[in-house]
Amino acid sequence: MNALSYSAAFITFFSVVGPPKVLLAFGGLAHNHQVAELRKIALVSSAAAVLVGLVAGFTAPWLLDLFHISTPALQLAGGLIFFIYAVGLVLGIHLGSDGSDQDASDLVSGVRQLLMPYIVSPLAMTAVLIEAAARDSWSWRSTVVGAYVTVIAMDLVCVIVLARLMRGTHHATVELFGRLLGLLLAAVGVDLVLDGLFALGVPGLERE
Repeated sequence: MNALSYSAAFITFFSVVGPPKVLLAFGGLAHNHQVAELRKIALVSSAAAVLVGLVAGFTAPWLLDLFHISTPALQLAGGLIFFIYAVGLVLGIHLGSDGSDQDASDLVSGVRQLLMPYIVSPLAMTAVLIEAAARDSWSWRSTVVGAYVTVIAMDLVCVIVLARLMRGTHHATVELFGRLLGLLLAAVGVDLVLDGLFALGVPGLERE
């Protein structure tokens, strides 16, 4: 495994689905779940995220060919979905979760609320598919998947260690940081859309 390539992939995944983003998603759940239940949700959702990442990473070239998806189209779709989700954060609208479950404290509702921001994060899945399809070799795809799994493992450790602290954090504080993060993530989504448009050859979008 090429250390430089692994480091680059790790940095990419840390920026799109690392602890700074994931802890806020779990912070929203902490007030409706006991510490033990929150840790169980973290374990189940992390296992699901790893499974999705493994499938997406190792089958990326075939998935893109099967659905006739180009890299620019994937960037546009991922960026738009992520932008919409980020705008929801800014406005305090929790997209990707069933409104009737937001106050529920069971395992299933907790995992369901983490589907879009964590388990199948649009930006993370876009990054996995693009990175894994960049080179046609099993060793490279293994490198990409390994970097992604490492970041998910870090997320899990952070949630388990900080579960009690998150539960004690005031809801208004979590909401404030969530809206600030949403603003930053919206910019990331726009940037990804611009990358897709640039790759399609749209004039006037030359990157610095």
